[in-house]
Amino acid sequence: MTSIESVIIEAEDPAAAENFYSTAFGLGDRVRVRAAEAPTTGFRGFTLSLTVARPATVDGFVDAAVGAGGTAVKPAAKSFWGYGGVVRAPDGTLWKIATSEKKDKGPATRDVDQVVLLLGVEDVKATKEFYVEHGLTVGKSFGRKYVEFAAPSSPVKLALYGRGALAKDAGVAPDGTGSHRLAVVGGDRGAFTDPDGFVWEQAASR
Repeated sequence: MTSIESVIIEAEDPAAAENFYSTAFGLGDRVRVRAAEAPTTGFRGFTLSLTVARPATVDGFVDAAVGAGGTAVKPAAKSFWGYGGVVRAPDGTLWKIATSEKKDKGPATRDVDQVVLLLGVEDVKATKEFYVEHGLTVGKSFGRKYVEFAAPSSPVKLALYGRGALAKDAGVAPDGTGSHRLAVVGGDRGAFTDPDGFVWEQAASR
């Protein structure tokens, strides 16, 4: 089965980006950084999400990210689905920090329940079929709107959303050109590129 070991964010200043992620989120090897290789403008077509246990933890991560040099795109607030906010890292990557809980049932922690890579795609159904052919198993599917792949042991979960809907959820315009500045590492199918130009790289053998 294909799973994600880590994601690689490409940044113009990889040392600064590494410092930001270590300070703001502390995700270890799940998120790595390397030098940017291609120009990019606007929305890059993806977001990364941190799912946490309670609103106080959301606030803690948002505050840490802003304190480390990030920018609040959507202030943390209650929604129909729970509580969350969006920040932009100094390298431009959009991060959503959220919980399904609306009230705190304990103190804030630095624990992350799940890291989710959401790809904004042009055709959710077609891209879902592509990933199924590459060994992923569908966990949840809502027609042509949203797909979440089942990977209980994967350090990073993969989900698909329509590009426009994902940009709206993140609080940004959907327009963008150039590189995604993202590489996905993992799986047992070798290197490949999906229909929306997202690159998968073979995980290093251990």
